[in-house]
Amino acid sequence: MRLYHALSKISFLKKSYAFKFLFVAFIGIHIPLIGILFFVLYSKKIISPDSILIFALIMTLVATFVTLFVLNKLIKPILFASKSLNEYRTDRVLSKLPVEYSDEAGLLMRNIQDSIYKTENFINEKQDLIYMLSHDLKNFAGNPKSFAELIINENPSEPVKDLAELICQSTDLQFRYIDNFIKLLKEQEDILNISQKKKTILLSEILPFITEQVEQRLLDKSIMLDFDVAVSEAKLRIDEGLLIQVLVNLVSNAIKFSYFESVVKLSIFNEDSNLIISVSDNGIGFNQNQIDEIFMKFTKMSKLGTANEASTGIGLYLCKKIIEKSGGKLSARSEGKNKGAEFRIVFEH
Repeated sequence: MRLYHALSKISFLKKSYAFKFLFVAFIGIHIPLIGILFFVLYSKKIISPDSILIFALIMTLVATFVTLFVLNKLIKPILFASKSLNEYRTDRVLSKLPVEYSDEAGLLMRNIQDSIYKTENFINEKQDLIYMLSHDLKNFAGNPKSFAELIINENPSEPVKDLAELICQSTDLQFRYIDNFIKLLKEQEDILNISQKKKTILLSEILPFITEQVEQRLLDKSIMLDFDVAVSEAKLRIDEGLLIQVLVNLVSNAIKFSYFESVVKLSIFNEDSNLIISVSDNGIGFNQNQIDEIFMKFTKMSKLGTANEASTGIGLYLCKKIIEKSGGKLSARSEGKNKGAEFRIVFEH
C-alpha cells in the first residue's frame, strides 16, 4: 500500500488507477534505453557491439524484474479489498479499508467498506427484530394456554377438559419451537466466532462434562454410555465448549433413538493420521436415502424417540455447521431401520 499511497500523491496520477500502471510500465520500458545511452555516451573505452548487446540484455532483464516487482506492489489495494471481503464472507470479520483515495481502486475499497458495514447493520437489525418478534410470539401463544388452564381449573366435562389439555400441549410445543429458534440464531452467532487457530484440547477431560449433561437421559432409559478413548489430547480449530456441545447433542440424539437397556458408545481414536470421534448406537437407525435430509436445518425426518421424546430437527444441522467451520467433517451412517446408527466426526491433521 505504500507505493500506491506514494503514487496517489502525484497530481496527474491521483484520479486514475490505470495511469499509475501505465506510468510504472513506461518507466520500466525506458530504463534499458536510458542505461544503454549512458553506457555508450559516457564510457571512456571503445565499446564493441557484443558489449552493447550484453549490456542491453542485462538491463532489459533487470528492468523487467523491477517493473514486475513494482506492479505487484501496485495491485496491493485490490488484494487488500479482496481479502477483507473474503474475511467478512467467511468469518464475519470487519476490516477497516482506506477510503480516502479517489481512483478506481479507492472507489472499489470504499464501496466494499460501505457494503460490508451496511450488511453487518442489516444482519444485526434483522436479528434484533427476530428476537423481538419471537418474544412477542411467546406472549401471544401464552394467552390461549392461560385460558385453557382456567377451563381445566373449573372442572369441566371430560371432552372439554381433553380439548383444554390439548391446547396446553400445543402451546408448550410452540414455546419449545420458539425457544429453539432463538437458540438457533444464538448458536449461529457462536459458529461465526469460532477461532481459526489450533489449540490443544484435552479430550479425556471433556468426557465428565458430557456424562453430566446426559446422565438423567441415560437413567430414564437404563442406557449405558461406553467410552473408548485411545487419544487423550489433540490440536483442533474448535472451542472446547462448542466441541462439548456438539458431542452432547450427538450423544443425546443417540440416547433418544436407542431402545431401553441398550448401549451408546463414544469412541475417540486416530485413523490414517486423522482424529476420529464416533458416536454409535443400536437404535432405530435410518435408510441410506435419508442421510442428506438428516442434516437439513428443519428436516421432515424430525420424529419422536423410543420414549416419545420430542425433536425440533435443528440439532444435527448446527452440529454439522460447527464442525465444518472448525475444519472437520460430520457424517452419518446406518445399515437400515432398527440396525443402529453412527455419527462420525473427522478432523484432518
